[in-house]
Amino acid sequence: MWAVEAVLRLAGYRVINWRYPSTRAPITDLALTLDRELTGRLRALSTPVHFVTHSMGGIVLRRYLADVSLPNLGRVVMLAPPNQGSEVVDRLRGWWIFRRATGPAGEELRTGAGGPEELPGIPAELGIIAGRRPANPLFSRWIEGENDGKVGVARAALPGMSDFLVVDYGHTWLAWQPAVIAQVKAFLAEGKFRAGG
Repeated sequence: MWAVEAVLRLAGYRVINWRYPSTRAPITDLALTLDRELTGRLRALSTPVHFVTHSMGGIVLRRYLADVSLPNLGRVVMLAPPNQGSEVVDRLRGWWIFRRATGPAGEELRTGAGGPEELPGIPAELGIIAGRRPANPLFSRWIEGENDGKVGVARAALPGMSDFLVVDYGHTWLAWQPAVIAQVKAFLAEGKFRAGG
């Protein structure tokens, strides 16, 4: 998220680029860590608190906001979120190498029961950007419909979202694309993505 951070700082936002041990703990524990480390600081701000997430970060945020109320919650932009899980996880979650690479949180990103679709939505204006240009043809074959190589476009969506944008980028580098970052800025400022993507 360094590129997003740099652009938003230049635009005048005060940015906290929260890093978390994504491969070492379950999603609930990661959300508790976010709560311990940031909630006090966020509630003390007199301005709206916006969130921008990539991939699993969106699921951690959903878990966090299910339990924590921020009276100054602003807008949320999710980049490539597996909001309804990922078929890639369904295929690989039993493999030791997948568990080693993604940790317990990665295994929780499955589709169906016990996956992210059971979490509550986002209690704020929400914009989602999904990719449709996979870099990994093997993973892409496991996913129904358009996808970014890890998350299907349809599985990125979330009921109640304010806007939804599909772009021609893959999952991993989506957050580094200048066109995507410009759309993040637009949504944070106006609550909608710019027409023409």
